[in-house]
Amino acid sequence: MAIAGSSSTITWITENRLADRHAPQAGVALGPHAAQGQQGYVIQLKSVRALGGSMHSKLRQFAILALLLTAPLGATAAGPTVADEPIYTVKPGDTLSIAVWKEPDLTGNAFLVRPDGTFTFPLVGQVDARGKGVVELQTLLTTRIKKYIADPVVTVSVQEIKGNKIYVIGQVTKPGEFIVNPRVNVMQALSMAGGTTPFASLKDIIILRRTPEGQQSALPFRYNDVAHGKDLQQNVDLQAGDVVVVP
Repeated sequence: MAIAGSSSTITWITENRLADRHAPQAGVALGPHAAQGQQGYVIQLKSVRALGGSMHSKLRQFAILALLLTAPLGATAAGPTVADEPIYTVKPGDTLSIAVWKEPDLTGNAFLVRPDGTFTFPLVGQVDARGKGVVELQTLLTTRIKKYIADPVVTVSVQEIKGNKIYVIGQVTKPGEFIVNPRVNVMQALSMAGGTTPFASLKDIIILRRTPEGQQSALPFRYNDVAHGKDLQQNVDLQAGDVVVVP
């Protein structure tokens, strides 16, 4: 922190940024360099004489500085953070594009992920892609290819997303399977299926989901509650393989 100025004006520079809404309460005004704000925030205290009172000017100046120093700095916190989107993991049925720099024989865009979650790559053989994103696959392939090529540069991307499927069956206009990219919730899935029919039992909709252990679970979904903004936690994001049943 640096303090400079005369008996009537003090400039206070600090690495912390005080919210502007504190300025009127402490009798402060933004200094001419406040807009720069990258390395510090410049605040000029108003003339001590203008603040009134019989206290000695220097004592009053330091009293105001002490008040500012002890003021809550929570107002300067950074803006709200945005939660990161979940990483897409490769699914059976997806097609991968894999390139190894300066190695045309190890480059292609038609590596199909088989139903068991694996695919075959030259030199490496069978690769298990289950539960892995493209960055993990790049690291895995790079490690295995190093046995044959010095310092390989590997790039992996998803050429076609065909394995991320959900199913909507029962009393909907267009029942069937739908490829989602990257994900949809229950209401969106019902919309993709053309909406429900007049005969649908909207309070008895369920989502069938298979757990990683192979067990099936049924998640209840009451359409009218969600449509009226109630119990919105029912409107879950669907996972690959989920089945929305509209009786």
